[in-house]
Amino acid sequence: MGVIAKQILIGVLVSIIATCFGLFLYIEYFSPVDFAKSVQMIEDGKLYGKILSIAAIPNLFVFFVFIRRKEDYKARGVLLFTILIAITTFILKFVL
Repeated sequence: MGVIAKQILIGVLVSIIATCFGLFLYIEYFSPVDFAKSVQMIEDGKLYGKILSIAAIPNLFVFFVFIRRKEDYKARGVLLFTILIAITTFILKFVL
């Protein structure tokens, strides 16, 4: 694996972690009910796309940190995963 591919992969992995962190923060701190009840409400209401798009907000901060540090390939990885989240959200919202 080349150096560029490794940098992009690091960006994707950091983006996955940031999205999971955003999901946890949203459910734990901004939901009026406890964690288990929030997850159940998401499943019952089929709110996967909406929650996924909210959870992706920390990717914006990660992207700008990589851009500011001139780590362009890592920023590309974050951008690629964010585009994947957008496509997934589109499919969850309009196709399924």
